[in-house]
Amino acid sequence: MPECWDGEHDVETPYGMLHVVIRGAPKGNKPAILTYHDVGLNHKLCFNTFFSNEDMQEITKHFVVCHVDAPGQQTGASQFPQGYQYPTMDQLAGMLPTVVEHFGFKSIVGIGVGAGAYILAKFALIFPELVEGLVLLNIDPNGKGWIDWAATKLSGLTSALPDTVLPHLFSQEELVSNTELVQSYRQQINNNINHFNLQLFWNMYNSRRDLEMNRSGTVLNAKTLKCPVMLVVGDNAPAEEGVVECNSKLDPTNTTFLKMADSGGLPQLTQPGKLTEAFKYFLQGMGYIANVKDRRLSGGPVPSASMTRLARSRTASLTSGGSVEGSRSRACTHSDSTEGVGAVTHTMERETVRRAVQTRGGIEGVREVVRLDGQG
Repeated sequence: MPECWDGEHDVETPYGMLHVVIRGAPKGNKPAILTYHDVGLNHKLCFNTFFSNEDMQEITKHFVVCHVDAPGQQTGASQFPQGYQYPTMDQLAGMLPTVVEHFGFKSIVGIGVGAGAYILAKFALIFPELVEGLVLLNIDPNGKGWIDWAATKLSGLTSALPDTVLPHLFSQEELVSNTELVQSYRQQINNNINHFNLQLFWNMYNSRRDLEMNRSGTVLNAKTLKCPVMLVVGDNAPAEEGVVECNSKLDPTNTTFLKMADSGGLPQLTQPGKLTEAFKYFLQGMGYIANVKDRRLSGGPVPSASMTRLARSRTASLTSGGSVEGSRSRACTHSDSTEGVGAVTHTMERETVRRAVQTRGGIEGVREVVRLDGQG
């Protein structure tokens, strides 16, 4: 892939055109970071805050980044004609191999939110050889039942489209408080996304089927995600129940579940620093970005993933279950920040996240629920 790919592209796929934005150039044999946004958003609204974070920019220097906009959701998109058949969720996932091939990526690490997380998970189930890792925020692996489907339809008839979509994106607390972020996104959905196109995407997402995956041993011929996965959800987020359900369907030896406090419905917007930190250690656990400066600790380089793996057999787990190699416990680690404990607690919290996330890249990882508190 030449340097000139950097910028905006329209890629023709078997199921229609995709708007794709490339940032940077490939770095050796490293995978591309591929993002997919949620319903009601596009790659700018969903990911600009996250990728503009200073520490995230330190990470993306090591990778090419590929932002995918769902059909018709990019800023300035032309309205689809009446009668246009929007791609199904399966077809949206089926568009991605064309993108990977078009830009010459060998594989990807996906970051998806909501509908985008569902699409990336579907993609990884169908094309596991193309996906090295997934960070899935607010994923709901279940299709809507008839009651939920009817309620969504009724809401669409009685409310303006942005007000129908916002409860999918933000927590009830954020909506009731009408936070500045909610007000901003209501305005941006009104002004930056074609509502006819958005309605088609919204309808298709609400018509999705269950993701066909189950943890090994729970059903006959169980199929689940094979790559390392980091699940992320905010406290009291509308997707919390779905993310917990998804966690129960994944292999506990390569899955991390991060529940982030004080982050509302969209942690990548409200806690970009915390999410960046977790993502950094997730990549290191996979053997990438061996040394990245962490300016909030000593300023020195972070140990490489290979060093972490080497030391794991001699390092006691921070959870109550003993060593990682010994018991493979499923502990729940809470590290609540208070004014009294200051930097010491913050550093311990960061170390807990580092170990929890870093170990997921290897076969010997264990499942933990790590709660991230404090401001990002």
